[in-house]
Amino acid sequence: MCGRYVIISTPEAIRALFGYGEQPNFPPRYNVAPTQPIPIVRLIDGKRSFALMRWGLLPSWVKDPKTFPLLINARGESVLEKPAFRSAMRRRRCLIPSDGFYEWQAAGTAGGPKRPYFVRAKNSAAGSAPPLAFAGLYETWTGPNGEELDTAAIVTTAANRTLAAIHDRMPVFVPKEAFDLWLDCAKVEADVAAALIRPANDALLEAYEISTAVNRVANDSEALLQPVSAAPAAPQRAAAAAPPKTAKPKKPKGPDDQASLF
Repeated sequence: MCGRYVIISTPEAIRALFGYGEQPNFPPRYNVAPTQPIPIVRLIDGKRSFALMRWGLLPSWVKDPKTFPLLINARGESVLEKPAFRSAMRRRRCLIPSDGFYEWQAAGTAGGPKRPYFVRAKNSAAGSAPPLAFAGLYETWTGPNGEELDTAAIVTTAANRTLAAIHDRMPVFVPKEAFDLWLDCAKVEADVAAALIRPANDALLEAYEISTAVNRVANDSEALLQPVSAAPAAPQRAAAAAPPKTAKPKKPKGPDDQASLF
C-alpha cells in the first residue's frame, strides 16, 4: 500500500517531466498524508493538466461521504471490476508526482512497534533522480447542494523483490514513455492500460529504515529522510514508536476550500 509519500522536486522539475501547461509553485513536502490535497496530472481536451485533489477517492455515486471509507489506495488486481474504481479506470486515470514513499515493516514474531522505511529511486542519493509517477485514479463527487469535491487514489500492486521483505504491496509506477498510455482514456481502453499495473523493476528502487518521527503527520521536514543510526536505539525511540494512523475522512469541502496544496 502507500499511506504517506514525499514531493520534494522543484515545481520546475515536476512540470518538465509531466509536461503540463500550468505553472504551480509549491514548497517541498516530506510527509504527505491522506485527506490532504495532492497534485495530480490528467488529460483535459487532449492536453496534460495539473490539478489539486483530495487524497482519498470518493465515487460519484456515494450518497453520504461520512459513512464511506477513505479510499487512498486502489488494488490494481480489481480496478477493472470493483464498483468504486471501475468507472475511474475507464475514464479518469491520472498520474501522481512523487519523490518516494514510506512503508512500515511489521515487527514479526518478536513483537514491538512497526519500523518505518523510506523508499526512493536508487540514484536519488546522487541528486540525479527525476520525480516518479504513481498510477492514479480520480473522481469528482457532487453533493446534494451542488458542491463538488475532486478526489484521487493511488493504484497499488504486489511488492517487488526489493520491497517484499518490508511490505507485500507497493504503488504502481508509470514510466515516462508510458504516460500517454495511462492518461489517454479516450484512446486507450482500460484493459490495455491495466497492463501497466505490475511491480516496479527491482533495479528502480531502494529502501532504508528511518526514524519513527514520520508516524506523526505534523512532522514534515527533511530530517524525516535521514537513515536511522547503526547504533542501538535509545529507549525513548522504542517508547515513542507507534504504527501510523490513517486520517479519518473529513466532511467534503467545495473547490474553493482546496485552493492551496499546502
